[in-house]
Amino acid sequence: MTLIKLVLLSWRSTVSSDEELLEVAGEYAMRHGEFGSRTTYRVGGTARVVVEIPSEAVLAELTPALRAASGPLFILGRGSNTLVADSGFDGIVLVLGSGFPAEMTIEAGSPARVTLPAHMSLPVAARQLADQGLVGFEWAVGVPGSVGGATRMNAGGHGSDMAAVVTSSRVWNLATGRVDEWLPHDLGFGYRQSAIGVNDIVLSTCLELQHGDADGAKQRLREIVAWRRAHQPGGSNAGSVFQNPESESAGALIERCGLKGLRRGSAFVSEKHANFIQVDDGGSADDVYSLMLHVAATVKEMTGITLRSEIRTVGKFKELT
Repeated sequence: MTLIKLVLLSWRSTVSSDEELLEVAGEYAMRHGEFGSRTTYRVGGTARVVVEIPSEAVLAELTPALRAASGPLFILGRGSNTLVADSGFDGIVLVLGSGFPAEMTIEAGSPARVTLPAHMSLPVAARQLADQGLVGFEWAVGVPGSVGGATRMNAGGHGSDMAAVVTSSRVWNLATGRVDEWLPHDLGFGYRQSAIGVNDIVLSTCLELQHGDADGAKQRLREIVAWRRAHQPGGSNAGSVFQNPESESAGALIERCGLKGLRRGSAFVSEKHANFIQVDDGGSADDVYSLMLHVAATVKEMTGITLRSEIRTVGKFKELT
């Protein structure tokens, strides 16, 4: 079989599976839907198909079509840890819609059991829990992501992380079409990682938190917010770009290598915090990625330390073509 015939067969398979998904999903699906603009970087291209799933019932109905669809699948929360290539993403993006639970539930007890919906904002959750006098989640006020995304990557900061408070998560799996309860040993938390895979969607996450002083918790929130405003930049970025190696923080290493303020096209290393890479309004995701590679290579050359990215890169970047 010739190469041209193989390419045509692959293209027809993609079109066929997309058409089936678009037909089943109806108004919930969009061809060439916005992707990069949904991230906190606010740059990057579109996805081949975007499906905004309104409820768990619809998710179950769409499972066979999603399983049959060709190409990779990406579960998008608030996009705070994601960089989409300018060329876009040749796959399917799933977004949880407004029909999923939006409010946390709290079961009385000591400790209290709190269930957070996956698409709830971490800062909102942190503030609501402080109002209730529940302590141990204040650190999350400074993480601009969703509960689902934070569970998937074991987000953390200010001396704590999700692993310290999570007791279980409800997770939908594309391959099985089933919702299971994942306990801590199933979640497999590590530094900025978990066992949650590309075919898994976190639907909700349960925490155990102690009762404490509401005023003290609110004061802790104010201190964290003030610290972050003083030490971290605003604008279009995705938070810390590189994981901290054991020997020294990534920001200190990058600064020691003289890379603060370095610019490549529309992307630049923040003058406020060297482990943040920012991008101009209307800038290029490929510029961000190119700068990430340059920073990592320079740090490796000058210090011998390998920096590992915290950012999920999606699509084909110019450096890889």
